[in-house]
Amino acid sequence: MDIDTSQIHSKLKEFFGFGTFKGNQEEIIVNLLRGRDSFVIMPTGGGKSLCYQLPALLLPGTAIVVSPLIALMKNQVDAIRGFVSGNEGIAHFLNSSLNKAQIAEVREDLQSGVTKLLYVAPESLTKEDNVAILRDIHISFYAVDEAHCISDWGHDFRPEYRRIRPIIDEIGRAPIIALTATATPKVQNDIVKNLGIPDATVFKSSFNRPNLYYEVRDKVEPEKDIIKYIKQNPGKAGIIYCLSRKKVEELANILIINGIKAVPYHAGLDARVRAENQDRFLMEDVDVIVATIAFGMGIDKPDVRFVIHYDMPRSLEGYYQETGRAGRDGSEGVCITYYSYKDICKLEKFLQGKPVSEQEIGRQLLLETVSYAESAECRRKLLLGYFGEDYPQDNCGACDNCLNPKPRFDARNDMKLAIDLVASLPEHFKVEHLANVLAGITTAMVKSYRHDKSPFFGKGSEHNAKYWEMIIHQGLILHLLSRNIESYGLVSNTAEGLRFSEHPHELMLAGYRNFSEGTDDDDEDSGPGSPAKGGSGGDPVLLAMLKDLRKDLSRKLKLQPWVIFSDTSLEDMSIMYPETLDELKTCQGVGEGKARKYGKPFMDLISKYVEENEIDRPDDFLVKSMPNKSSEKIYIIQSIDRRMDLEDIAEAKGMDMDEFMSAVENIVESGTRLDLNYYIDQNMDSDVVDEIYDYFRNDAESDSLEDALNELGGDYEEMEIRLVRIKFLSEVAN
Repeated sequence: MDIDTSQIHSKLKEFFGFGTFKGNQEEIIVNLLRGRDSFVIMPTGGGKSLCYQLPALLLPGTAIVVSPLIALMKNQVDAIRGFVSGNEGIAHFLNSSLNKAQIAEVREDLQSGVTKLLYVAPESLTKEDNVAILRDIHISFYAVDEAHCISDWGHDFRPEYRRIRPIIDEIGRAPIIALTATATPKVQNDIVKNLGIPDATVFKSSFNRPNLYYEVRDKVEPEKDIIKYIKQNPGKAGIIYCLSRKKVEELANILIINGIKAVPYHAGLDARVRAENQDRFLMEDVDVIVATIAFGMGIDKPDVRFVIHYDMPRSLEGYYQETGRAGRDGSEGVCITYYSYKDICKLEKFLQGKPVSEQEIGRQLLLETVSYAESAECRRKLLLGYFGEDYPQDNCGACDNCLNPKPRFDARNDMKLAIDLVASLPEHFKVEHLANVLAGITTAMVKSYRHDKSPFFGKGSEHNAKYWEMIIHQGLILHLLSRNIESYGLVSNTAEGLRFSEHPHELMLAGYRNFSEGTDDDDEDSGPGSPAKGGSGGDPVLLAMLKDLRKDLSRKLKLQPWVIFSDTSLEDMSIMYPETLDELKTCQGVGEGKARKYGKPFMDLISKYVEENEIDRPDDFLVKSMPNKSSEKIYIIQSIDRRMDLEDIAEAKGMDMDEFMSAVENIVESGTRLDLNYYIDQNMDSDVVDEIYDYFRNDAESDSLEDALNELGGDYEEMEIRLVRIKFLSEVAN
């Protein structure tokens, strides 16, 4: 078609409300309007969707947009209908969520020519009925969104994406525009090859997101660290990514009971709940969404201020795309990742049982994330280098390594040694094998190639293999070495590297960072907030003063001392010196209600004691954890909130009533309030309730169930005593 740039600009303003294009959007749109194939590599937030939405509205016919996520399709269709009001049929989606009547409506709008954009899932594109519909209409172009899904080296490989080009040929060829936010050179080649667009004009934006700050933290008590960070940044929207659904549920619940507005999101949740939670996050009803990677693709929330990876991702491509959801509006975006080598070992275990080629690819991608995490070099430089882009500066000023640099050293001799080793070998090998040779480590592979007899074996034994892996990775970033991705990462020399070996010059590097092994997330009783073992280790003078205050208060309020605060709670106060309500709530057995009801005199006493004795309060704080990190406890709490019969809850979890009541008592004794009045009112005489309640209020010297049974057991059933004790603990003690 004839290109009228003034018309393009006026339609941009009319449909989308923008006065100017961003980056190279205009060039991409003009190229597509001229009927040419295009390949667009543009980071998250760069405005990829506009590159096909605006041409679709300008060109005659219907544009077919292949997209992998149903939620994304619905969002984009709703957005287009909002831009072009008064014409619901202008955009549709075609996927498995539609019923027959809805499919008929889509078909009618397509055939009448009113639909300008049709979003289809790749699976839907291959169905014969849909192919027949599309054959009968005029197609303006095909847009393949999230095109990295084509490559098995991409972070989100989908085999059905490989069938897109044959289906296009079957429906009828039209210009193709492939779009991705993240693709290494290898993945870029796969996309062009599989879509059959060798002559496509390539539009590649810089992968640099200057407003993002990158940091990798040692994975020691990550829940505590995350809660501390969120509380220091109140009201800011954030995404926390976990690798497992179980961890998503656990972490979301830990955040909630620590006073943070959070919701979980993963593919195992009911579709309605997923949609509700996503909407609550988008509409700012909650601040934090804890999710697996099922969340995020195409989510248009520009003001996400932080993205936290509780677990290291499987690949740097996945990491880049997920961190890219922070700061899409160009303002602050903080990207924090927790790293432990134990997590990497778990990910390697997941690869077992897959085809050998998939295992090799997965292992190579994991090694890249390890080298990124453990490197002390500029993270921006490392990340951009992975995508084939050179970052011209040595210090970006916006990552942990640049803000807290490690001492640098001249690595010219070590780099020369690595290059010379590669040159001496008739075959090519992976990074870890070369590192083992230089460090003098005899592995089965080293012996099988007789490299333990090489003059280079152990020549760098003053350093460990991890150090030599770092040197080789730096050689790759500096183009002194290269790696053949097609053959799973075999390393060879470059002409530049051979020149360096002949004439070495100063090469200042920063070494690598040491991390702890990490803890096992699956330990039920580990982690912050778990019950203390042994003595309190607190301030004995303060503890005595707190107990005296509790005694005075109990006389004044006519309550047993333990009802106000338990000994465990006072011991925590003598360790943590809480001076605010939020700090007090982190002490064991102290809920929001109890803190507000009884807390002020205790906080006043602690503040005065801290000031008079010039005590340095700990920066750290206790995090309230779930009574137990099991889904069983969460299920019980949620079921009681929904007022289910206790017998039904117990049966659903395969417990007898004694086991169930013990579980409920554990929950309440840890400080969580449960409302059992609905069940007690239905099953107990009110006089009996009042008499047992009076015992706990006036006569009991502690919350001991054993003492209560000894005192009351002759007159009342054990179940009655247990139920009223839970009621009392929840209403008064908690």
